Amino acid sequence: MSGRLRLSVVEQSPVRQGGTGADALRETIELAVVCERLGYERFWVAEHHSLPGIASTSPEILIGQIGAATSTIRVGSGGVMLPHYSAFKVAENFRMLETLFPGRVDLGLGRAPGGDRRTALALAWPGQPHDVRAYPEQVDDLIAFLADDLPEGHPFAGLRVGPPTEGVPEVWLLGSGVDSALLAADRGLPFSFAHFFGNAANGPAIVDAYRKRFRPSRQLAEPRVHVAVQVLCAPTQEEAEWHAASLAVARLQMARGQGGTGIIPPEQAAAHVFTPEERRFLEHSGMRSTVGDPRRVEDELREIAARYATEHLGIVTICFDFAARRRSYELLAEAFLR
Repeated sequence: MSGRLRLSVVEQSPVRQGGTGADALRETIELAVVCERLGYERFWVAEHHSLPGIASTSPEILIGQIGAATSTIRVGSGGVMLPHYSAFKVAENFRMLETLFPGRVDLGLGRAPGGDRRTALALAWPGQPHDVRAYPEQVDDLIAFLADDLPEGHPFAGLRVGPPTEGVPEVWLLGSGVDSALLAADRGLPFSFAHFFGNAANGPAIVDAYRKRFRPSRQLAEPRVHVAVQVLCAPTQEEAEWHAASLAVARLQMARGQGGTGIIPPEQAAAHVFTPEERRFLEHSGMRSTVGDPRRVEDELREIAARYATEHLGIVTICFDFAARRRSYELLAEAFLR
């Protein structure tokens, strides 16, 4: 696939060793301002819980701050983990965001816990976690709440989630497996596939199943696919690998429950001697990254876009140095957005 790709950002607000959550959130807002100027179409923020190395725990609050600091880029969640919450309350939050930033709000939904089981219990306490099998029904209710369109006979028909708005947030389903893809297809919703997160080998087949099963809806006439990829681009291959080493060590620490210090500096990562077992874990963990100089990254991203037959890529970039992270997004914009 040649030509211009349409890039967006999937942001996790990484906390670096020696830094604070406040630093990470300020950098996220600064990055959104930069990416709007560079021509990125969307800026999505993630939801993670009880992970000291990630500051993005409440997408709704962060979206409001990003929306206020920007004027044209679409802002949204990548995503809200709906099984933790009431569909009514999520609809209230995002109708309010749509009121504040009309025509700019995306509501990305996921069903993963965004943390461990103990954290899921804490999020539901003193009740019990929602049964994830109710997720499709929650999605249906949420879409109906947003549009003030609950069917007659629904127990909450007639409830309103806020003042009427000109439009509604654009709802996306996010996932790394076929179940989420088929749910998006059945509901006629756009689908974002997490290529960087665990099931990349089956990704094109999952996306193909989504397209074949897709049924048009009031939200969407034709299937739309967005693919989230982990990228670190630098002026040279050596520099890119230098900064990317921090993430490799962070993955090991997280797998061992040792991620309490945040993203370590590349000097510390370079001193880490990987054991054969650690290398095997990184190779087979399913996590995928595109790391390199602009030419290598451009070639690889075009190949990924062609494999999925989409022009929509969401870029996840995590490293210790915020200047290097910002520069990575700038280099991608030079390659694809100008």
